[in-house]
Amino acid sequence: MNVLLFLVPISLLLVGLALAVFAWAVRSGQFEDLDTPSLDILGDERAPPSRPAESTPDASRDAD
Repeated sequence: MNVLLFLVPISLLLVGLALAVFAWAVRSGQFEDLDTPSLDILGDERAPPSRPAESTPDASRDAD
């Protein structure tokens, strides 16, 4: 039974922490747009931007 004196305050602290994180998420707009991410998967993919060709190291630098 002495364990309850330790576990009950810790569980209340964790519930309070979870509520604080949820309140922060609501205030910061995390739940504002729930429809667009699910519709993005249906759109056409854009081609990834082309990467410039990497130059090869100068052979004269390796001779030193």
